[in-house]
Amino acid sequence: MVRVERKWRTFPGRNRFYCDGRIMMAHHTGIFCLTVGLIVLTCGLFFAFDCRYLAIHITPVIPAVAAVLFVFVMATLFRTSFSDPGVIPRASSDEAADIERHIEVPNGTHSTTCRPPPRTKEVVVNGQSVKLKYCFTCKIFRPPRASHCSICDNCVDRFDHHCPWVGNCVGRRNYRYFYLFIVSLAFLCVFVFSCVITHLVLLSRDGTFVDAVRASPASVVEGVICFFSVWSILGLAGFHTYLTTSNQTTNEDIKGSFTAKRGQDNFNPYNHGSVCINCLSVVCGPVPPSLVDRRGIVTPDVVRPTPSSLPKPSENKEGRTYGTVDYGRPNNGNITPPPDIPRGDWDVHHDGIVASKKKLQTNAFNGRYQTDVSSYQNFQNQLLSCPSVETDP
Repeated sequence: MVRVERKWRTFPGRNRFYCDGRIMMAHHTGIFCLTVGLIVLTCGLFFAFDCRYLAIHITPVIPAVAAVLFVFVMATLFRTSFSDPGVIPRASSDEAADIERHIEVPNGTHSTTCRPPPRTKEVVVNGQSVKLKYCFTCKIFRPPRASHCSICDNCVDRFDHHCPWVGNCVGRRNYRYFYLFIVSLAFLCVFVFSCVITHLVLLSRDGTFVDAVRASPASVVEGVICFFSVWSILGLAGFHTYLTTSNQTTNEDIKGSFTAKRGQDNFNPYNHGSVCINCLSVVCGPVPPSLVDRRGIVTPDVVRPTPSSLPKPSENKEGRTYGTVDYGRPNNGNITPPPDIPRGDWDVHHDGIVASKKKLQTNAFNGRYQTDVSSYQNFQNQLLSCPSVETDP
């Protein structure tokens, strides 16, 4: 039975895949689990110990609003964490070689001991000159606004930052969900904190504040978590609101990509000139498809066998199998395959020699493919004496 191997198993980046490649995350997901645990714990205590009292003494709308916010927060969090942020595939060996041929090495040097200086190209975006940097890892010129994440070891389109709290990079394909997660989490945190304080105040009317704490200790736990979390969450939500209204990324803002340098005019070529249009383009714009075929089938390259690639036959010992044999034949040649090899294991491609890369394991114990080592040696000698024929790729 032929084993099907998915492409996510051979993905070159430092990512983790789940559900047969449907879920893509960073390699380290411990802080993401902490994020989920804090949100679930806080909201679980709130629903268990505060919502019932507030629904009876104030309004039943409070549990409904909390439930909607909780579901929305978790949905956007999982959407951000489990999706492809916009990874740009690495160049194949042929593509990388072609790019290298078109790159001019500075000063004509070809040193093999030190890495050449950064290679760049310039393109014009809305009247602004933008540099395209060459990635030595992915062997590509990164598109505008793309950057290489050192943690995930991938080039990400419209790279914002790597967020360990969501366990993934934040890029073009998941930034809107990250922004909605931050904003909704800020609302949820403020809502839960205000409801907890209201619950404790109402309980303290019939006694002291200490009595209220003893009556509902879970409210104290929720209040402490929300109090120490709300400030950073509100600050982060405000910062990303500023980035969204100006159509910038965290990476561009930190590097000062669009600030005036040495008296030269420098502006953001991606700014639409309107706060509303910038927000709509980021939050409501179309999501591009993923460029990474995670669930595709790995297809091995078909190559012509060479003398160095042909293995030596192993010794014929009882209870052991022979080594891997690569074999092929020309369509118009005079080579006759050994009679013990099934006819279906032979590949014919036009008039060329095609190496099949299939493995024939001969077990002398059960007698399934009883062959002799000398017959394989003669067959390999015939194969090596065939003329080389160019084949279509």
